[in-house]
Amino acid sequence: SAPSRTVYLGNVPPEITPEELLDHVRSGIIESVRILPSKMCAFISFIDESSALLFHSDAILKRLTIKNNDIRIGWGKSTPITPAVLNAIQRDGATRNVYLGLLPHDITENDLKNDLIKFGQIDTIKILPDKGVAFVHFLSILSAVRVVQQLPLEEKYVNRKVFYGKDRCAFITKTQQHNAAQFLGLAPGMEHLVTAADRDFISNALVQQSAAAAAIATSAGGANNLGNRTVYLGNLHPDSSIEEICNVVRGGLLQNIRYLNERHVCFITFIDPIAAAQFFAMCHLHGLTIHNRRIKVGWGKHSGPLPNPIALAVSSGASRNIYIGNIEKDLETVYSEAKLRKDFSKFGEIEQINFLPEKKCAFVNFTNIANAIKAIDGIKTNNDFKNFKINYGKDRCGNMPRQFQIQNS
Repeated sequence: SAPSRTVYLGNVPPEITPEELLDHVRSGIIESVRILPSKMCAFISFIDESSALLFHSDAILKRLTIKNNDIRIGWGKSTPITPAVLNAIQRDGATRNVYLGLLPHDITENDLKNDLIKFGQIDTIKILPDKGVAFVHFLSILSAVRVVQQLPLEEKYVNRKVFYGKDRCAFITKTQQHNAAQFLGLAPGMEHLVTAADRDFISNALVQQSAAAAAIATSAGGANNLGNRTVYLGNLHPDSSIEEICNVVRGGLLQNIRYLNERHVCFITFIDPIAAAQFFAMCHLHGLTIHNRRIKVGWGKHSGPLPNPIALAVSSGASRNIYIGNIEKDLETVYSEAKLRKDFSKFGEIEQINFLPEKKCAFVNFTNIANAIKAIDGIKTNNDFKNFKINYGKDRCGNMPRQFQIQNS
């Protein structure tokens, strides 16, 4: 168990905003945040120890880096939640996020900031003008409680809805959902059950998984290998293709595949270090064979932390696979695999193209997720693709390892 519900962060860039800091937190409901620019540190207090432990272990495993600063992770002083805040949490499900409804459609972020800043420091403001709704995250639940209690008494807000929304730092990311499902042994396609499970139960599963991943990485590669996301594959057959290699890689989304054919080696970089550790362990447990040749599996050069732009893109559904839909029957010959390869290769190396005429769609898999992110925007400027549905598809390397599928069948 955690010694505190407060996590200490050191070497924090002094110019960082609350929004920039909390974009890195996805582990539970936050009670309060304190940023001390002069001391280059911050304290994040969660409402429970399990959320704090998950953030603490995750930040250490992934070597949390913010604006090129390596963040030091520790524990803050253990303090109880104040009675007023605890009562609001237990009675109303209070969070630091305030939901405002029935707002005028022309209300601006500055209007809300000017009206609410007196209640406490603000993290983010999100307005949905078409719905007349806004969400305002404060840096503490206490500030939000004051808003919910006092704002409806003001003339400007007397006929508005004012209550609590969900803390953005408590959303379970797709990567967390996938990892927890694998750890709990859920069958493929059942990952959605994780979101309905008890938050403490999920946090506990992810913490155990994080600890196991750390042990796998450090036992084989030493302490400096903690958080490594790159797995080395050696002794590859000269005729092996990137597609064949990706066909045996399972357990997590990929950031990059780097195949050095002349050296018969390949470096697989996962999005998440937990997925890398699981794949490494699975290969050593069951072996890995491509082209009837036993593959050597080890750790590659440390990948470093996942770049924040890619992390944010992945949290919004990005993968290295792009889906092209609405390809009508009479366009099959025009939009052939050759044309797709020609048009999409401009954005980077392609691993595989799947054309499914019966479903009027195709999938383009890149070897690097960064190129897929570029392509999803870039291809929309090509008039040849303006009438198609373009979105991210599912990275097949993120499927559950076959050994898990056999256990659950």
